[in-house]
Amino acid sequence: MASLAILCLPIAGFGTALAAPRAVAELPEGWRFFQGDPEGAETRALDDSAWQAVSVPHDWAIAGPFDANAKAAGENGFLPSGVAWYRKTLDIRPQPGRRYFVEFDGIMERSGIWVNGHHVGYRPMGYVSQRYDLTRHLRPDGNNVIAVRADTSAAPSSRWYTGSGIYRHVRLIETGDIHIPQGGAYVRASAIAGDRATIAVVAEVSNAADSAGEAKVEVVLTDPDGREAARGITPIANLAGGRTVTLPLDLSLTQVHRWDIDDPALYRASFRVLDADGTVLDNEDVAFGIREARFDPATGFWLNGRNFKLKGVALHHDGGAVGAAVPLAVWRQRLTALKAQGVNAVRTAHNVPSPEFLDLADRLGLVVMDELFDQWNVAKTPEDYHLFFGDWHKRDTLDMVRRDRNHPSIVLWSAGNEIHDTAYPVQAKAALRSILDIVHAADPSRPVTMALFRPNVTKDYENGLADMLDVVGQNYRENELIAASQQNPKRSIVGTENAHNRSNWVPVRDYAPFSGMFLWTGVDYLGEANRSGWPNIQNPAGLLDRTGRQKISGMERESWWSQRPVVHLVRNADPAAAGPATDGAGGPNQPALPTMIAVATPKPKVALFDDWTPDDRTPHEETIEVYSNCQRVEAFLNGRSLGTLPLHQDASPRRWPVRYVPGEVRAVCHDAGAASVSDSLRTAGAPVRIALQADEPQVGSHFDDMTYVRARVVDANGVTVPSASHRLHFAVSGAGEIVATDNGSSVDHTPFPSHDRAAEGGMAVALVRGTGRGRFTITATAGGLKSGTAELRAVD
Repeated sequence: MASLAILCLPIAGFGTALAAPRAVAELPEGWRFFQGDPEGAETRALDDSAWQAVSVPHDWAIAGPFDANAKAAGENGFLPSGVAWYRKTLDIRPQPGRRYFVEFDGIMERSGIWVNGHHVGYRPMGYVSQRYDLTRHLRPDGNNVIAVRADTSAAPSSRWYTGSGIYRHVRLIETGDIHIPQGGAYVRASAIAGDRATIAVVAEVSNAADSAGEAKVEVVLTDPDGREAARGITPIANLAGGRTVTLPLDLSLTQVHRWDIDDPALYRASFRVLDADGTVLDNEDVAFGIREARFDPATGFWLNGRNFKLKGVALHHDGGAVGAAVPLAVWRQRLTALKAQGVNAVRTAHNVPSPEFLDLADRLGLVVMDELFDQWNVAKTPEDYHLFFGDWHKRDTLDMVRRDRNHPSIVLWSAGNEIHDTAYPVQAKAALRSILDIVHAADPSRPVTMALFRPNVTKDYENGLADMLDVVGQNYRENELIAASQQNPKRSIVGTENAHNRSNWVPVRDYAPFSGMFLWTGVDYLGEANRSGWPNIQNPAGLLDRTGRQKISGMERESWWSQRPVVHLVRNADPAAAGPATDGAGGPNQPALPTMIAVATPKPKVALFDDWTPDDRTPHEETIEVYSNCQRVEAFLNGRSLGTLPLHQDASPRRWPVRYVPGEVRAVCHDAGAASVSDSLRTAGAPVRIALQADEPQVGSHFDDMTYVRARVVDANGVTVPSASHRLHFAVSGAGEIVATDNGSSVDHTPFPSHDRAAEGGMAVALVRGTGRGRFTITATAGGLKSGTAELRAVD
């Protein structure tokens, strides 16, 4: 977490110093869990010895079972929902002059927190981080019980899979009575000129004691190489008991190393709260970056003087087989794969993500649109946040912005997605003004957008609502947004949600004021299967499937977005594909349907295949389809040239109709210096064995450590057999564990924790991590196949 100096102290180390720096201990272990709502679960006296021992983060719902009659239905992927309790004993001996807080990065949802039977807090939203002061309820003997109630029983409360429980990290924080509150350390570049910058630092300092005190704040800036770059200290301030003061400080930097998508340089600001004689009362470290980002009405998005398109994807918060409790390694695999395809931006749909997700985006050099809400006052599902918006949106907005505002990756806030209040303009404008005022006050450095929902129907471009936004965002209907830009050239515009079709991309590509687009979506996600219905459990709209494997839609997108030479070859079995690419609309399996229907309903029968192994092996018509940004590509069938085709300016694929024969098809880039860029497909024979390959040969043993072990059912030549559907059994020996298995299927109802998984398209994965230090082996077996093994090393 970027905003905390994590010391990972043992809990027993708390409450031992009268004046000392901040101490932070992660709280992953020692939790007791019960799915249900037993009487007295919040009390100290309850005997929880029979409850299940779990570690957090923990999403209890992902274990299933899948159920066609699940209360939360297809919106939640037909997975369970309900009430659950967590309890943990904390050994804290409170000392005078010290404060003790528990901080949750996310509890899904309608959570209540008790310490020693005292209710200390409640939060209806499941995505917002929460911090509670435990101090006055702690026992001097150190035997303290914290109880957490998480309630997803009011369902459906979301349009996608939310998970259930304490699904993000938890920590204990000890500070002095005089301390920096949650989100109270803020750093931004107020001016950048060449290699110089002025850094505006703001430190809020709270005095939780009854008596008055004095404090000053020292700030040290460290550059990306770890060298001190600047230092300053505020004047001493008087703090009345129970009050908070804001202490600003400007620091000058030279030889600035800017954060950029290709060079994500990060600085660090170290805050120390000192009393009059220099004793440290509290401290906090904040990672930040220095960059100049802006949206221009005439030319689109600029970063550090460079003008380029935001090539973005929207991402929901689940991690596939691990549910909502997502190890950081899962996001690292996904975001790295997306960036390799040319993606440079992410929209956090439709909620703020975990803090570590944003840390990762900072380090990888991905631009972020951080989204706050999916609904305001008007419902999308019966039990969603509209029930709480009026009472809670101001606090939630402020807490979310204060938590995330130091991340250089964030260039844009989104006030909401497809907000249905816009049918009532007076109500919608009042809500939007409330959000805008809070965001602009808490973070004057970034603009605010909103994913407008059919603005031409609700007259958002005519009634003034759209022009309240710093950047006008619209979902789909790119030509409508272009018309809105031309109607009022002062509007900066961005596509906040867009379909995968060629007809969606080309207008964005070719209209200079269009800042970019965010595809729906980057990765297949659980839930939103209410339209497709049982047995579907997911929305398969991603460039990657749930296992992080590139899909054919991702191959095509890479040919449009990547800056390096790309060649991808697929088999198109649609007889109509033998002619020239039509539509101006058709990306892979994307019909020219109305946009909201096309993205939310089952796709037609697949005609594109990443293989040269059709069910019909007799001679028949097939089409070789190539996605490439090379100027010239040549195709071959069994070594015979089929000719060379040039790059199409309309971004359509290159196609070679052929008479099918078994063997190998190949496509080669003929651009200068890119002769090695090619792709090929070979005909598969009978399945013979299982091939296993780990994404990484070494894996850690912490929650956030994980790697994928990928299984392929292959023939004697090692070619994947796409029709193979063998049920694979994964096993582990040594210092490792299998966390889950998956195959990316929309209709497989095997619980994710199962070690058995049917191959889908000849493939399946096991998600594994270490359990200490040493080697371990993953084995996959199936009837009629030679088993496969993968050797990995576990580290602490």
